[in-house]
Amino acid sequence: MHRKLRENQKFLEELFADSSDFVIRAFEIEKSRKAICIFVDGLVDTAQVNLMLKALMIDEGQAGTAKRISLAALPSSQITEVGDFRDLVRSVLAGDTGILIDGNDTGLVLGLRGGELRSVNEPETEKVVRGPREGFVENLRTNTALLRRKLRTPNLKMKPLVAGTESNTNLVVSYLEGIADPKVVDEVVGRLQKIEIDAILESGYVEELIQDSTNSPFPQVQYTERPDSVAAALLEGRVAIFIDGTPFVLIVPTTFWQLMQASEDYYERYQIATLVRWLRYAFLLISLFTPSLYIAVTTFHQAMLPTPLLLSIAAAREAIPFPAVVEAFIMEIAFEALREAGIRLPKMVGQAVSILGALVVGQAAVEAGIVSAPMVIIVSVTGIASFTIPRYNASIAFRMLRFPLMIAAALFGIYGIIIGGLFILGHLANLRSFGIPYLSPTGPLSVGDLKDVVIRAPWYAMKKRPEFLSTANPDRLGKDMQEEIERQDGQKGKWIEHGSGEGKA
Repeated sequence: MHRKLRENQKFLEELFADSSDFVIRAFEIEKSRKAICIFVDGLVDTAQVNLMLKALMIDEGQAGTAKRISLAALPSSQITEVGDFRDLVRSVLAGDTGILIDGNDTGLVLGLRGGELRSVNEPETEKVVRGPREGFVENLRTNTALLRRKLRTPNLKMKPLVAGTESNTNLVVSYLEGIADPKVVDEVVGRLQKIEIDAILESGYVEELIQDSTNSPFPQVQYTERPDSVAAALLEGRVAIFIDGTPFVLIVPTTFWQLMQASEDYYERYQIATLVRWLRYAFLLISLFTPSLYIAVTTFHQAMLPTPLLLSIAAAREAIPFPAVVEAFIMEIAFEALREAGIRLPKMVGQAVSILGALVVGQAAVEAGIVSAPMVIIVSVTGIASFTIPRYNASIAFRMLRFPLMIAAALFGIYGIIIGGLFILGHLANLRSFGIPYLSPTGPLSVGDLKDVVIRAPWYAMKKRPEFLSTANPDRLGKDMQEEIERQDGQKGKWIEHGSGEGKA
């Protein structure tokens, strides 16, 4: 920066030529010292900017340096002194307000961000019956504040980063010091610092650039809109990545079993949560293997079916001109198209298209003899089963794998399905997420961590954090409470003396 204000102003005017939203407001301090205020219209709180200008214009002290002004004249809680134009411009474009004063080779950056922002609402992608109703928004500081309200500890660290040569998107790496593995934190920060791209417009950019295996259909990074989910992940020893401009926060490392869990599992009683998990795993298998099993059985293994059921299916398929695999592909592709149309269309119209489209198209296809009624049932059950998977990106992976399994079933029958299933299992076993095996804690086996995989054990039984995350502090539940509960055989109130109430007024 130059000490002469005119040189600085000229540089900024040339740099932001043809930028109507960039404002340079000239004013005087103490009626003699010239200064300029720079900001981007729409990104600042104009009321706070006006108060700041008013305070400087009526200042009667002997303010000569930028540091003296920041200490004695500016009514702002966030003030940073900068000496480089790059830092000044980056802060102003992020929504801060800059002050340049004649005779100073440093400037001031004031945190007066504002503008129109979306309010905190319930997340659209992760609905719950019981649990918090607040979700992340597109503003980075609002999101970090929502997390800070959940974890009110100085151990919650938020390391700032910047990515994108043109977007200069602010990122924050959040973790709990003393719990998260420092090696994992360093690996996350290192991968983010190596990102070289022109812009980061959504968390999906970062997810694809930092994941271990780009060619795998399975997500190795979890994303969520819920502050409580992020807080729970940090308490387990994971790391969260906040990206400015998106309500989705990334969580790493991620395992397969984590994608099958919902935040509501930990808010309801453990018996219900366990039952729901079993239901999810059952419907996961149904959504992946049902169409291919139907193709294999009707094409190669008819003897596996009871005679009445076999005759019923044969009668339904008697007038169908296509083999079972073509029939399945027609219905699966039509169902996926209807599902995609329901998402892209306006909400009210999309729901009507999804429901009516499935009913009308399915019924018309059966009456026209293009597909059989059993195939419509199979595709419908498969579609419903895929909706039970809590994470959308995980359900997409299984929807994609359904098609190669159908081809394998059409070529080799049940043997093809078994081979395809083994390929999927082998691929999952070879995947890693930031050094953590994807199938942890089942592969490699960690017996202590199985309390939160197939079942959801009661809270007092889950004393330790996940062992496979190598947390610095493995304990998360006090031992005194657990010992007392076990000694009293559960808190049933049997040690409380209850009076009859006689003789009381």
